[in-house]
Amino acid sequence: MAPPGQRRSGRTRTGSGGQRRRAQRPAEQGMIPVLAEVAREVDGAVRRPPTRPAVRTKFQVVALLMREERARTKADDDLSDAKRNQQLKRLDEVATLLARIAARDTSLLELLAEDAKVSDAARAYKATVMRAGGLEPPEEPPAPPAAPPPGAEKRVVPRSVISRQLANPFLAPDFEAAAERVAPKVRRLAGWELLEPLFRSFEYAGAGAPACMPLPEPRSLSARHGRQLMRHQAQVVEATARGHRTFLLADEPGLGKTAQALLAAQAADAYPLLVVAPNVVKTNWAHEVGMWTPQRRATVVHGDGEQIDGFADVVIVNYELLDRHVGWLGDLGFRGMVVDEAHFIKNKGSQRSQHVLSVSERIRARTARPLLMALTGTPLINDIEDFRAIWQFLGWIDDTKPLASLLTALEGNELTPADPGFYAAARTTVIDMGIVRRRKADVVADIPARRVADLPVELDSAAGRSIRAAETALAERLVSRYRSAVQARAESSVTDDVVVDGVDLDLARRVAAAELKDSSSRADGENVFSMVRRIGQAKAGLAADYAAQLARNVGKVVFFAKHVDVMDQAEQTFADRGIGFASIRGDQTPRTREKNIAAFTSDPSVSIAVCSLTAAGVGLNLQVASNLVLAELSWTYAEQTQAIDRIHRIGQAEPVTAWRIIAAQTIDSTIAELIDSKSSLAARALDGAGDDDVASSTDVQLEALVTLLTDALR
Repeated sequence: MAPPGQRRSGRTRTGSGGQRRRAQRPAEQGMIPVLAEVAREVDGAVRRPPTRPAVRTKFQVVALLMREERARTKADDDLSDAKRNQQLKRLDEVATLLARIAARDTSLLELLAEDAKVSDAARAYKATVMRAGGLEPPEEPPAPPAAPPPGAEKRVVPRSVISRQLANPFLAPDFEAAAERVAPKVRRLAGWELLEPLFRSFEYAGAGAPACMPLPEPRSLSARHGRQLMRHQAQVVEATARGHRTFLLADEPGLGKTAQALLAAQAADAYPLLVVAPNVVKTNWAHEVGMWTPQRRATVVHGDGEQIDGFADVVIVNYELLDRHVGWLGDLGFRGMVVDEAHFIKNKGSQRSQHVLSVSERIRARTARPLLMALTGTPLINDIEDFRAIWQFLGWIDDTKPLASLLTALEGNELTPADPGFYAAARTTVIDMGIVRRRKADVVADIPARRVADLPVELDSAAGRSIRAAETALAERLVSRYRSAVQARAESSVTDDVVVDGVDLDLARRVAAAELKDSSSRADGENVFSMVRRIGQAKAGLAADYAAQLARNVGKVVFFAKHVDVMDQAEQTFADRGIGFASIRGDQTPRTREKNIAAFTSDPSVSIAVCSLTAAGVGLNLQVASNLVLAELSWTYAEQTQAIDRIHRIGQAEPVTAWRIIAAQTIDSTIAELIDSKSSLAARALDGAGDDDVASSTDVQLEALVTLLTDALR
């Protein structure tokens, strides 16, 4: 930028403001005429859009110096009142001109904020203008050394990741990625503030306005390895296969967003793939990888990541661990990234949001058109401002403006925010960038009226380790009994004929029955009943966390637990988060029970009904909800079904999903499988045969112990 005038020479003296002021000759005019001259230059430039960065810098410098000159004028005791008023009047004229300039280009207003950043170029130009006005700029203090990023002292690089980096020391350059960062040609929208109009375009939409991009018809509903997709799932996979790479997938819970994301990654060959998810669902992500893309290896990051597979195709990490792993996650060379429950990053000031945005930016810098997917069930229209960070993660915008692809699409509309049709066209343009929102009611033909969805969770706390140790001790006790029985039978020459894989199943059942009898009659010591209860207690926080997420996404949710202490822990979680809940328990009076049921069904502020599996499993109508969380497993399929039937009743307008929380790598998984296998017995129990219900419960308990024993023997 050219200086606003020639430098002047002469002696200097110190003014009242502490600045070194040059002694001016009569012909010299001081700062105010110089500021007026630069302001007129800016005015002329803004009349010929676009407003270039150099012009923006001049505008900001004039505004800064005008404030400083006003303060110096007011504080200068050498000036007479008449002279001071004259100076202030001339400064007001400059201020008026700046206001007219800002009215032409409203994006300049952000440069006037108290916290507006002053670039190095602006500081250098400010010094030039001060010298032209007869002032000597103060010396700049040396810049402090760059502080390490927050949490840097916690960061780790797992050993297997180092092995992968050594095996692949160079990432091939992607010249297409650099080409995509070239700024598009902007004509019509030059100088316009666009982010706020884009957000407002969603608020202006009428009720029922669609919020889903056009999706192609799938060529097939078959996934690899024989699994079948629903039509709405296959549409997203097909769009990815045809080249779409950014999605805000906001389907309601229960519509299979995890499967869509994994199969989209397969269609885009977006490996290695990074998945950032809440702690409660990260184990389920690994389970779904094995189910939908079994040819791909998944690894879950726990703690410092010492046990992860650095060569895996899919890396799964929870939000809470990002501060430790954000360094190597940004450098590994991911070609795709999925952020589950993406409304977790709505607060851009939070550390986890900053980490997510940092990693996605590094992925976009290295890879042309990576697959980026934000998954959330939160309705878009309720709080669109929350999606600012999500759009930034997807590479649609940055802090101040739309980025290349979105800006090019907006230019194609040939409208500006001053045109009446801008908002409707802008909303459609953003949706076409990749917003996908379907409700259960929209795809009701695709999904069953009722389904049970298992959600595996990892118990990696001290309680989880204690439970696994107790399960090992129980298995060892069963094995000892079994071997003692085998030895006794050998000595008596008694033989049995049911032997599978070297295990006598009849003998194993007798050993398990003996253990079950001892467990039922003895209250002390570790047994299958106390272990299942401890598993329920360990899952309580995770189950409540998931119920809270569901309540935010879909509204009313029913939470079922078997034990009072699990209900207490869940209710404390909801209270801590400010979520309204109603409690339905067996020890309540009929009046209290009815009051709490009415609160859940009628009060919009009550989002969750916390119910006892035994006390509230029958006789209730809670169909105001269509989602249910089973925090603990029952011993019978009938009891589980009765709980689900509290919301799956005549009059229910939406498909029902029961989310069953399963503790992975424990006897909990075995019990879940056995409960499902007893569906025929449960069907008879539903007809009122109480004895069958008891028998099926005993069968599950017995078979759980048999499975534990046979697994240990094998």
